[in-house]
Amino acid sequence: MLALGQGLGALHLDGIIETVPTTRSLSVYYEPMSISTAALQGHIVDILDNLRGTTVTGRSWDIPICYDSDFAPDLGEVAERCNLSPNQVIELHSSVTYHVYMLGFLPGLAYLGDLPEALALSRRTAPRPRIPAGSLGIGGRMTCIYPMDTPCGWHLIGRSPVALWDQRLENGAILTAGDKVTFKPVSLREYERARAESTVAAPHMQSTH
Repeated sequence: MLALGQGLGALHLDGIIETVPTTRSLSVYYEPMSISTAALQGHIVDILDNLRGTTVTGRSWDIPICYDSDFAPDLGEVAERCNLSPNQVIELHSSVTYHVYMLGFLPGLAYLGDLPEALALSRRTAPRPRIPAGSLGIGGRMTCIYPMDTPCGWHLIGRSPVALWDQRLENGAILTAGDKVTFKPVSLREYERARAESTVAAPHMQSTH
């Protein structure tokens, strides 16, 4: 879906407003007065016919996460249900390079997969009415960092000191579909120092292209 979206963007077609990738589909918003449905479908078919072997590479990010109990109200329960110790949950969760499949639900919220199968749990039976920005959640085979205060039904096992949504940026969101993310465990002191220095992601996240 990412490659298809990029292919459409590269054509610079009049009437294409936006393409929005998800895990299994691509939404294409267009102005029918500028480009007909038939013409757009023709371009999509042409791109799909030439996508075989195409790979899409995004940026790679190292994001600090504090798994301290102050920020991880569900870590103990997750460990118990997964037959692991809390430290094993942390080690397993931070050992994976995650793929940004899509953004949704909230501005800047990136759905990251694939969570190790040993940590895959269904959503909480009782969602929390409000959690703090930066909270790290897991649900199913996905994990995410919530970019702002929000209700949440996922299991919370940590928190990041970085902001994944910055209105000063052109697109607002730090992460984009196709990016790769690894989590770097940090201590509570390191978390507090990072929060005190800045609320902007850039100084505390490392990105390589």
